[in-house]
Amino acid sequence: MARQKLDRAEAEKALAGLDGWQFARAGNAIERRFTFRDFNEAFGFMARVALTAEKLDHHPEWTNVYNKVDVVLSTHDAGGLTQLDFKLARRMNALAGK
Repeated sequence: MARQKLDRAEAEKALAGLDGWQFARAGNAIERRFTFRDFNEAFGFMARVALTAEKLDHHPEWTNVYNKVDVVLSTHDAGGLTQLDFKLARRMNALAGK
């Protein structure tokens, strides 16, 4: 997938249809917190996302504390948000069932 940086209007349009995500880092990234019942569910989610991220060759910045997974997506080599960030975010929402 092309890694062309989106302008603000394109990013806002892509974000509008994405539940739970918001802009971060002055609009150069998007972020979301996923909350699960326990650590096992959170870690399982991370494992499923890891497989998807590897296939897309696009890897999230994330942290996990017990049942919470905080995610930040940005395409570093493009210097901001690309369609790839929103594609991974949609897949993460689907994998989380949210």
